[in-house]
Amino acid sequence: MLESFDTKKLIIFGVIAAVILGIVGFFIYKGLNKKPPEKITLQFWGTFDDASYYKDAIAGFKALHPNVSIVFRQLPYGEYEPALVNGFAAGTGPDFFMIHHNWLPKYYQLMQPLSDDSKEPLYTFKQFQEAFVDVAKDDLTSGGATIWAMPLYVDTLALYYNKDMFNTAAITVPPKTWEEFVQDAPKLTKIDERGNIIQSAAAIGTAQKVNRAPDILSLLMLQSGARMTNDENTKVTFAESVNGFAAGEQAVQFYTDFASQAKTDRYTWNDQQEYSIDAFANGKTAMMFNYSHHLPTLHEKSLRLNFGIAPMLQPASANKRIDYANYWALAVAKQSKHPVEAWQFLVYMTTTDAIIPYINTSQRPPATRALIEKLRNNPEYGVFGPQALTARSWYQIDSAKTDELFNKLIDDVNFNRATIRDALDYAQNQINVIMSKSQ
Repeated sequence: MLESFDTKKLIIFGVIAAVILGIVGFFIYKGLNKKPPEKITLQFWGTFDDASYYKDAIAGFKALHPNVSIVFRQLPYGEYEPALVNGFAAGTGPDFFMIHHNWLPKYYQLMQPLSDDSKEPLYTFKQFQEAFVDVAKDDLTSGGATIWAMPLYVDTLALYYNKDMFNTAAITVPPKTWEEFVQDAPKLTKIDERGNIIQSAAAIGTAQKVNRAPDILSLLMLQSGARMTNDENTKVTFAESVNGFAAGEQAVQFYTDFASQAKTDRYTWNDQQEYSIDAFANGKTAMMFNYSHHLPTLHEKSLRLNFGIAPMLQPASANKRIDYANYWALAVAKQSKHPVEAWQFLVYMTTTDAIIPYINTSQRPPATRALIEKLRNNPEYGVFGPQALTARSWYQIDSAKTDELFNKLIDDVNFNRATIRDALDYAQNQINVIMSKSQ
């Protein structure tokens, strides 16, 4: 009996050992023959930004995803949009690319959005809303669930002022409101006996010689209470009265007054001036309204320029701040063969490890709420961060065409080619024609 029992035990143990060895061998075989992750190269197109801005972010992402490589291609701004359109038409476009914040209505059909309706979303709408300032949510998301792009930063209009010119005019602090601005303008304007402006208070009032004139006018409209579009964003409404008040007309009137010789208490600018950035850099105008990305431009143009930056002007009667945004974001191309990996990089760009090197290198104000406070005390860039919290934009079906029409509106008023009412109506009607064709 003992011998028989031992023999049976040996047989059972042998079978078990054979099964275990077989299983182990199978997994060893599978491991040795397992294919490595697919090598992926993502094409990334951008403009304005230099490749060095993304160096740390790309290296950090590569450490987490060794099989993914990212190739950045920078194109001149004038060539960028045509290159994108042609590239996508030919099937040779990028996997992800930079978009201006108001390009979504024009290019969303070329983009692959990120939705959080899956069981395990890569990034949720709630995360986006909590991380970024409100204007990014308004511009880059839809439906409370779909994310179309991730903002890299949010820039805003601010007041640049010449400290030496202010000191000479005995103005101790820069204006905080438009009403204070109107009071300061005559003190800073110098006109010779022939009526030539030899020193301007501010670059405002015309279209062609004022950098981003459509943005300044848009801000004035928003601050005046104009409704730029209807609730459905199917048509623009900035020419219409709100509760009997012609907010759009008031904004255009206020803006163009500073280029009207008939307004002797406000006249301070005309098309004979240097381009606004050059005029400010050369000490020909005491103030200009512009974004932080022109700080390096001013430093390059004039090393001795003694200037400061103050928050953007607000109406004295305003019960809340309204600032104006201008920024770029990253979007994934619909035709990308690797949209998951592309979106993984876009989400990674929002992390502290990736976005801080980008902000430091590009010298642009952050879009994330967490970083705004950290830059508040920066002597040059500190003004722009908090303004991102109160920044607004508006739905533009074609931002380039909108700029053209706003510039024409300003010129038509200044050169008496149309009344303010007629010029506003024309701009509104032309934009609505474009919008109707896109629906």
